[in-house]
Amino acid sequence: MKMSNVMAINAGSSSLKWQLFKMPEEEVATSGIVERVGLPDSIIRTKVNGEKHERVQDIRNHEEAVHEVFADLTNLNIISSLEDINAVGHRVVAGGEYYSDSILIDDEVLARIEELADFAPLHNPAEAQVIHIFRDFLPNVPNVAVFDTAFHQTMPDVNYLYSIPMEYYDKYKARKYGAHGTSHKFVSQRALELMDQPQHSKVITCHLGNGASITAVEDGKSVDTSMGFTPIAGVTMGTRSGDIDPSLIAYLMEKEGIEDINEFIDILNHKSGLLGLSGISSDMRDLRDVRDENERADLAIRIFCNRIVKYIGSYAATMNGVDAIVFTGGIGENSVSTRRAICDSLTYLGLELDDEKNHVRGEERLISTPDSKVAVYIIPTNEELMIVRDVMDKIK
Repeated sequence: MKMSNVMAINAGSSSLKWQLFKMPEEEVATSGIVERVGLPDSIIRTKVNGEKHERVQDIRNHEEAVHEVFADLTNLNIISSLEDINAVGHRVVAGGEYYSDSILIDDEVLARIEELADFAPLHNPAEAQVIHIFRDFLPNVPNVAVFDTAFHQTMPDVNYLYSIPMEYYDKYKARKYGAHGTSHKFVSQRALELMDQPQHSKVITCHLGNGASITAVEDGKSVDTSMGFTPIAGVTMGTRSGDIDPSLIAYLMEKEGIEDINEFIDILNHKSGLLGLSGISSDMRDLRDVRDENERADLAIRIFCNRIVKYIGSYAATMNGVDAIVFTGGIGENSVSTRRAICDSLTYLGLELDDEKNHVRGEERLISTPDSKVAVYIIPTNEELMIVRDVMDKIK
């Protein structure tokens, strides 16, 4: 197969994260990020050959951000010209029911990504804008959309439908969509490789970071996931509440004199979770540092683990068993104590954690004992690699 330069793009409302891969070798040639897009003193970082290049300047919009990325690629002699870029993969949060797989982007696909902005208002508009920019800059280069929701489109209706009037689903597609699908897909596939590709498998993947979600994966397919119509739902997260009783929203809005529902949604998104519970930080590392002398920090950590344990238990019940549990994401890969706390509550499954093997950060390994009835893995996620693999599959 001819070698290709493939970019993986992850655009946020005020950021542009990217990697350039040499394919099919799956080698990262370079990577970078543009932060504070649209704000003063934007930061442009590019890493190549182990060296970090950084500068600060005002980047008014994503078009200027893309221009600066291309400038670094050529000025740092990573590529000789833009013609050396063979394909681009874009992370897109919401694909709705339209897409159960990644897809080559044409005008119709781009219009649908924009149409789905209501499902991911903080993400889809920025992602659509960046796709427009790349198509303008590289008119002859294929662009592929890789959807966070696509992996979860295999969920059965019994798991993705809410118990509300069916007309809301029929008219508005109000249902569970999930998120982190690219990560769950990557680590669940890797888990099956480590398990020697059993014909039938029941795996629970735990993507634990500032955003966190749990997914039940049966025979390689997502059958349920903790995030819902939006990423607020599910387990306790860094700043997101996870599941709450909807009636509590009306009660608290009345008590606090909040008239705009969007203001309360913002509280659930940005002021809740570990931050809201602890009153200290949304970062698990900060809370661990003070949990011995701060009761609220300790409580926040215990609630975080408690909610994950509940979802793992429910998914073991959903699949009528579990063969393996996978930890990934910043907390899942690096927090020895969090993994231990979660696994200590799962001994009823026959799970036995090996403390010595568990004492590691960011390294792929089996951390359960040989006698454990459930295999437990740490598998560092690589969403960018999953994106470019999907790109290569679509441009064959």
